[in-house]
Amino acid sequence: MESNGELRRTCGCGELRSRHTGQDVVLMGWVQRRRDHGGVIFLDLRDRSGVVQAVLSPDLEARAFEKGQAVRAEYVIAVQGEVRRRPPGTENPNMPTGEVEVALRDLRILNPAKSLPFYPSEAAEVDEALRLRYRYLDLRRPEFWRAFELRHQAAKVIRDFLTRRGFLEIETPMLTRSTPEGARDYLVPSRIYPGHFYALPQSPQLFKQILMVAGFERYFQFARCFRDEDLRADRQPEFTQLDLEMSFVGEDEILSLMEEMLAELFYRLLGKELEIPFPRLKYQEALSYYGSEQPDLRFGMKIVDLSQLLGNSSCQVFARAVKEGGVVKGITVPGGTAFSRRVLDELAKLVVSWGARGLGWFLLGDGEIKSPLAKFFTSQELKVLAKKMEGQPGALLLLIADRKEVAERVLGQLRLELGRRLNLIDPRLFSFVWITDFPLLEYNKDQGRLEAIHHPFTAPCEADLTFLEKDPEKVRARAYDLILNGTEIGGGSIRNHRRDLQERLFRIIGLTPGEIDEKFGFLLEALDSGAPPHGGIAFGFDRLMMLMLERETIRDVIAFPKTQSATCLLTQAPAPVTSKQLRELHLLYREKTSK
Repeated sequence: MESNGELRRTCGCGELRSRHTGQDVVLMGWVQRRRDHGGVIFLDLRDRSGVVQAVLSPDLEARAFEKGQAVRAEYVIAVQGEVRRRPPGTENPNMPTGEVEVALRDLRILNPAKSLPFYPSEAAEVDEALRLRYRYLDLRRPEFWRAFELRHQAAKVIRDFLTRRGFLEIETPMLTRSTPEGARDYLVPSRIYPGHFYALPQSPQLFKQILMVAGFERYFQFARCFRDEDLRADRQPEFTQLDLEMSFVGEDEILSLMEEMLAELFYRLLGKELEIPFPRLKYQEALSYYGSEQPDLRFGMKIVDLSQLLGNSSCQVFARAVKEGGVVKGITVPGGTAFSRRVLDELAKLVVSWGARGLGWFLLGDGEIKSPLAKFFTSQELKVLAKKMEGQPGALLLLIADRKEVAERVLGQLRLELGRRLNLIDPRLFSFVWITDFPLLEYNKDQGRLEAIHHPFTAPCEADLTFLEKDPEKVRARAYDLILNGTEIGGGSIRNHRRDLQERLFRIIGLTPGEIDEKFGFLLEALDSGAPPHGGIAFGFDRLMMLMLERETIRDVIAFPKTQSATCLLTQAPAPVTSKQLRELHLLYREKTSK
């Protein structure tokens, strides 16, 4: 335990139990709390393994007790003493080590701590900006240690699973060329080649496809990805992606393998048995039933299409919408008759703020249906409406008449809002769903051209190839997204493995022959050299960890995250560089001038 006068740690603070009573131990860690009880000092000593109570008394060792007088919270100390049972009645059942304490005969201050901007025990109540500025204090909280231990274990379970299934973990470059893949690139200027830039990868997409061309057949990596885009709770400028690619496969093989991987992951780490296969919804079904391509299936309240039923009604609000090419759709809210008129008015204002024209409502009482719109319907018509929407007595029917995309989107938002208000969402559930049959392309009005919904390397459904040039927005993609509790955690596709088809898609999204050759010539050459059919998927590893740990933001599962404005408060990055550095990179910084 001692070597040349130095103490050597024998175990972790959180490892001690009653079976260790009588043992002499050396512990090292941080003082979480100090209590002076008139001649006896109690220290709660913390390391990554947990917390244990240490006791200092002049009767045990006067010099150690004297040193303990100077100790304060977050001091780093080493202690030596005997493990003993706590006196009867003083045990702490809330601590794993609560049956024992360590009676100290030696204490050494390894490093004092100045007065801190906040203490780890108080961090949950501290403003996030301050916690990010002093991230090393925030990360001292045991909940962070548990989160990052689970993250580490998750990566290991995945690595072991994929290794057993014949995958090789292969790293791809961080410095590559800028290619149009959707988000804005982070650029790195080249010192050696003036005016030329590397780009940090938005994903390893092209390299993993080239690995398939090279014959590796099964690849994966935990890849760092970079996207210069606006941030939100589940998005960061740099993030970790679990990236996979497979040769000689179709959609079913990829989806079933990922289901097996996730089932093992959730069982090993959380003890949760996932029911596989996961349900599948086509893109249009997800929008039609849930108003979102990322539906939360932990509760019901599906959207019902009432256009045919109400298109010829005497209620002009509904009839006019259908006549103008729109729809009438609605949701049934169980127990909604408990809502006051004030709440109903508030919901109406809410849907208008989201872009809808208005909100119609019907309260289903015992034998009576109440609504400002009831006067436009016979009692039989109202009963048919209630039956169509599967409304039981006590339910509230909410209807929107508008353009199809508006009605579905707003009802989808309203469904989630009411699900939260009525506590219909069980936070203990993990509900997965695959979304398939996405459109391959969509028209970008701002850019005035077609663009790929996923990325331009996604293969179109073979049955739709005849529409590719004459009606491209009809073409479905061989793409799939995995949704967990209303959040996209992964997405992928079968790729274009033939040069001719890939070139057709490049032309359709508006790239000229020169641009195709300049930006993607190396990929086309690879596809032309004998590329196997291949496909893959990428998971947002941070998002997956956020959901598994039931956190609200991925910042809680990233050791050193950026803020919403893409800054690192700990290091104050991004930061200015010297004019000498700029000259070496052949760059000139021009101050922004006001007009």
